[in-house]
Amino acid sequence: MNAVSQPPTGCSGAIAALQERIARAHAQGEPLRIVGGDTKAFYGRDAAGEAVFTGGLKGIAAYEPSELVITAMAGTPLEEIEAALAERGQMLAFEPPHYGAGATLGGTVACGFSGPRRPYAGSARDFVLGLRCLNGKGELLRFGGQVMKNVAGYDISRLMVGALGTLGVLVDVSLKVLPRPEAELTLAHEVTAAEAIDRMNRWAGQPLPLSAAAYDTGCLTVRLSGAAAALDAARAGIGGDVVADAGDHWSDLREHRSAFFQSDECLWRLSVPPTTPHLHFPGEWLLDWGGAQRWLKTTAAPEEVRAAARVAGGHATMFRHGDRGQEVFAPLPPPLLHVHHGLKAQFDPMRILNPGRMYAGL
Repeated sequence: MNAVSQPPTGCSGAIAALQERIARAHAQGEPLRIVGGDTKAFYGRDAAGEAVFTGGLKGIAAYEPSELVITAMAGTPLEEIEAALAERGQMLAFEPPHYGAGATLGGTVACGFSGPRRPYAGSARDFVLGLRCLNGKGELLRFGGQVMKNVAGYDISRLMVGALGTLGVLVDVSLKVLPRPEAELTLAHEVTAAEAIDRMNRWAGQPLPLSAAAYDTGCLTVRLSGAAAALDAARAGIGGDVVADAGDHWSDLREHRSAFFQSDECLWRLSVPPTTPHLHFPGEWLLDWGGAQRWLKTTAAPEEVRAAARVAGGHATMFRHGDRGQEVFAPLPPPLLHVHHGLKAQFDPMRILNPGRMYAGL
């Protein structure tokens, strides 16, 4: 597949305008807050600076279904990309959450979010092939490409995934896509949290067509995806009751519309080894990603939550609510923090792009 030589009509002007605005901010040392669909403004520390919108960067620049690759401008609505893929029986395999109408590709990649399919298909980072971005000087940079085997040295394009725009303003992104499964089936089991963790890990080690597994309030739900015959065989092996509204179930979980998330309590996301026993920590729990991602609603102090995650061999992120003026992400060891500062200095020497959104001083 050939590289895209021109962005969609109208985007060249939008890119030039962004370059000019960033270059002026760089010269003046003026902080900028990057805004796409603004559906994920809740995530990370409080952002500072004048808003710079990427809405002018819209459109699918290239899509070749036979090559399983799509390239779209960063401001393209996620639903537009998903609709185009669905027409050809394909999908974004990392099942990204939108968290509201108007979610864009750029915001999705910048936050690095992945949905329930993540442990079985891969993360957002795994599907990024290449991208273009504007650094903190307004320079247009290209990293990676549109095929899987194109990386020599550091894979900078994937470094931008989850960077929250602190290293550059995304212009366009090339993603690997996958065929949609022939059929899907969701089964429910009434179990305890400990039993759910045991079953999710045991089944993950078997040749089952798993594509999601989550536990909430006494109910373990497991999604199977693939050929109808494979789903029938898997159902016979693991049992459970068929969930009739399975599509809504997984959509509500992914988008945080399910009952568990309807609260103003501080919501924490703990990333731990999936085999970690249930953490008896004060609060309410929901387990996703086969036990590797655990959501916690609690009034406990941040240092207590982070300590519990560390003991379990993982880390904790203050995902929603709470005091976003303090550190939201797990503190970095000094050597790793030094690397982050070095990257920031290279890509954004005046520290004007989303300053402090990830960590204070970055």
